Amino acid sequence: MNSISRFFWFCSGTHLSTLEKHPTEHNKYLGIGATIFFTGLFAALSGGYAMYFVFKGGDFAWLFALFFGIIWGLAIFNMDRYIVSSINKNATTNKQIWQATPRILLAIMIGMVISRPLELKIFDKEIKERLNVSYLNGQRSKIDTLNKAFDKKYTIEINKLNEAKAERDSLSAAIKADRQKLNFEIFGNKTTETSGVMGYGAFAKRKEAELKQREQNLDTLTKDVRKMEAFVDGRKQFDGLMTEKLYTTKQLDSLSNIAGFADRNWALGQLSYNVDGTRDNNTAIAITFIGLLFIFFECLPVFVKLMSSRGPYDQAVENIEITQVHLSNKDREFEVEVADGIHETRVSTEIEKRKEQIRNRARKDLQSED
Repeated sequence: MNSISRFFWFCSGTHLSTLEKHPTEHNKYLGIGATIFFTGLFAALSGGYAMYFVFKGGDFAWLFALFFGIIWGLAIFNMDRYIVSSINKNATTNKQIWQATPRILLAIMIGMVISRPLELKIFDKEIKERLNVSYLNGQRSKIDTLNKAFDKKYTIEINKLNEAKAERDSLSAAIKADRQKLNFEIFGNKTTETSGVMGYGAFAKRKEAELKQREQNLDTLTKDVRKMEAFVDGRKQFDGLMTEKLYTTKQLDSLSNIAGFADRNWALGQLSYNVDGTRDNNTAIAITFIGLLFIFFECLPVFVKLMSSRGPYDQAVENIEITQVHLSNKDREFEVEVADGIHETRVSTEIEKRKEQIRNRARKDLQSED
């Protein structure tokens, strides 16, 4: 338990040897350190999960995700530790708030960054469903665009084909109706267009000859339609229309499973809206509150440090800092005095040296005159 406490004290950025002397402060900084630690842990999970989708599909995706998750978690942990430890409890309330403001803004940004990948995991099922709808609509739109472009490119050929089909269908219907009339004539069924006399007479023979001629025309027309259809199908194959089909459920699931971070992030944003474009307030509120939860969790150590009263540990730290500043000033004075003394010694030594040089020069001049 003592080792765990010391670890969380370290996480809170305290001076361990000083904190150990003040038992009443132990729990406060234990809680702050634990919050900072778990924030870093969530950041590691969030960063690793996000990076997994960046390298997804590679052989070492999990290894890259693990490595980046650890680095990201340590970075956020170190930043949070600095943010909390840099708030000076010995300053006035206004100054503490002024110190904490940029740190709170930074904590909010960190909370937003941490929360997004975790939200992607929480709403994973809904995101996949929305991606499936998006991919299916995209494929349908692509096929429609290709069809429109093809129809515009081959307008003449398609119009001829449609006219030939209409003529074929009309001729086929007429032949069917005339065949029925011929049967009525042969079997003696009385209608407005038949004689009602049973037998294969001259009228029936003439009708059958006409039907055979029209059937030959129908066969020729059908062959022409098939040729035109073959040409149009060949053009569709060449332009890629035949290979473009709507995705199956299995294909959609496969696409959503390999979707990247950007696609999943877009889908998460779209969860706040229904497919028809209306706003889904329930999902939007859920996503918002999850994000706010992580933001609050990230800001919590700063708020705890601000709300906590000035304790004996803070007083002890201030005393240590005052002492260290005083010692630093004394060291500076010592160094200044030593430097001044050395300088004076160097100056006096140099003066004596130059005086001696002048005396020696004067002696030489006197000796030369003698």
